[in-house]
Amino acid sequence: MTRAIMVQGTASDAGKSVLVAGLCRIFYQDGLRCAPFKSQNMALNSGITPDGKEMGRAQIFQAEAAGIAPDVRMNPVLLKPTSDSKAQVVLMGKVATDMDARRYHDYKPRLKARVQAVYRSLAAEQDVMVLEGAGSPAEINLRDRDIVNMGMAELAECPVILVADIDRGGVFAAIYGTIALLQEHERWRVKGVIINKFRGDVALLQPGLEQIEALTGVPVIGVMPWLDIDLEDEDGVAIQRGKYHHMPQQALDIAVVQLPHISNFTDFNPLAAQPDVRVRYIRHPAELEGADLVILPGSKNTLGDLQWLHHTGMAEALGRWREAGHPLFGICGGYQLLGRQIDDDVESGLGSLPGLGLLAVTTRFARDKVTVRTRARVLPGLLDDSGGHPVAGYEIHMGTTLVAPGVRPLLALEEGGEDGAISADGLVAGCYLHGIFDNTGFTRTLLDALRRRKGLAAWQGDVVDYRQWKEAQFDTLAAAMRQHIDIEKVYSIMEQHQERA
Repeated sequence: MTRAIMVQGTASDAGKSVLVAGLCRIFYQDGLRCAPFKSQNMALNSGITPDGKEMGRAQIFQAEAAGIAPDVRMNPVLLKPTSDSKAQVVLMGKVATDMDARRYHDYKPRLKARVQAVYRSLAAEQDVMVLEGAGSPAEINLRDRDIVNMGMAELAECPVILVADIDRGGVFAAIYGTIALLQEHERWRVKGVIINKFRGDVALLQPGLEQIEALTGVPVIGVMPWLDIDLEDEDGVAIQRGKYHHMPQQALDIAVVQLPHISNFTDFNPLAAQPDVRVRYIRHPAELEGADLVILPGSKNTLGDLQWLHHTGMAEALGRWREAGHPLFGICGGYQLLGRQIDDDVESGLGSLPGLGLLAVTTRFARDKVTVRTRARVLPGLLDDSGGHPVAGYEIHMGTTLVAPGVRPLLALEEGGEDGAISADGLVAGCYLHGIFDNTGFTRTLLDALRRRKGLAAWQGDVVDYRQWKEAQFDTLAAAMRQHIDIEKVYSIMEQHQERA
């Protein structure tokens, strides 16, 4: 029988996704077949499975930590917000519909049996399942139709570890309040508490640990320190809380425009991993100053974000930036924004609007979403590079972009055809390929071209291979969890619950 453990949090961004990845790596290191599972994920960071299905990036990097390929069964429901009240609903990797929050709440009971069947199908192939909750299990207004926190724990018949973020303050109140608000038949599932993101001397925390254990009857099985590791964020909360706003100065400064509906900003983690690069997210025209490259990222509401660019003055500032001879790069929605016109009666309902006019391309949205893994070769012309670099990544978009006659494409696709565009002077480029910066050869060549523009020699130090970098981050996380969490207790919790079941 498959063992299982579920990680829930006292709030969003408590560190659930990272700790699930760490547990997956630990079980993998211990020789167990292990898979992550999150029944419902609300995020704009998504990726593509080998068979062309869309799922949350968090479950993809958790699968990587477990040493297995991502499988859409690990995240059967993905919600991609398109506005403050509406989201695209992706079921088993394919777009089902768009819904507002009330309609989706009414729809959730219809998903319950399907989610359970998907979970059991995946679990049957594993030794251990590591489940992740969403937000907090104490959201009592949503409990009657919950399929992602205690509702999912009941479907999976598994115990729960509760994670609390001490960095945001009020950790003991958060632990006590969360457990107190659970229903009696839910409370018994909580078998341990982990306090996360602690800075300081654990000895000073000890009296509080003893009191919270006495008050709740639940043992604290670990206090995780604040870790300096680089793993992908599940959603935009990290940007909103300023995680990337105070990075140290480096030889190269790359500015990513923080669009209101930014998606797949994990595209830029490989750049930030390079030792000579600082990546920062900007929202105001003045913040362009000092950048060596400006990137327009993906968007889940391209025309809405285009309006924001004009409203904030960023559109005009980007035009001046280009006229001054500075480079720009766009990915997916950012590529569309760089073009002359965008026709959208699908995603935003705003119709047709002129783009930034920095690339001679036009985009028309379609209802069918492209979700595919792609291999390609970089063509000559970007920052005067001769091209030839092999790249691999994935596409997630609902638009088709037409390139004007005579405009050079950026990529020659392995299966035939071309993607992207490069301006005549090589300073402005864009494409649909998410993950393009994961390709070390291409990325290092681009960065060295930027260095030459500043009068710097090519990088002579160690080159960071991003895939190897991520593996090292998983191992560092697992080692820290083994040091600061009672992992034997985690095994015991799973085994005791299995015996009871």
